[in-house]
Amino acid sequence: MNIIDYNARYDEDIKDLLVELQEYIVLIDRDGYNIITDEYREIKFKKTIKEIANFNGKMLLAVENDKVTGLIVGLINNEEQSDYEFKAPKRGRVAELIVSSNCRAKGIGKQLMDKMEAYFKSVGCQAILIEVFAYNEKAKSFYCKNNYSDRNFEVMKKL
Repeated sequence: MNIIDYNARYDEDIKDLLVELQEYIVLIDRDGYNIITDEYREIKFKKTIKEIANFNGKMLLAVENDKVTGLIVGLINNEEQSDYEFKAPKRGRVAELIVSSNCRAKGIGKQLMDKMEAYFKSVGCQAILIEVFAYNEKAKSFYCKNNYSDRNFEVMKKL
């Protein structure tokens, strides 16, 4: 397995992974708010590529036997520190981390995280933010094992 920079040759595999993650989120969403539409595959892919371009981002792919088994998307905040009432260091944000369900527990997610952390560090980021869906216990456990800790807490009420 190799970790490589984004290559458009793998666009269909990337779209498959984006859909796989959303299908999982729909499955674990106890509130039933998350859905997946017929258009999701193309719209999510285009949005992801656009965010990478707009936020000095990077996509890394885990490729094995010419098939993408995992991906990570990292974005750099573009806000000025002076926009805040508190000190806001330059931050990276992991927008997506997906490992295909049949390839998990092989260290692929960790390798992708390590490479993205190195990228963020190389461009002067002092922190990394990751938003995790509250019901995604597997993801929360993964990030905690990798020394990430809770920073924000968002709540919601159904009406």
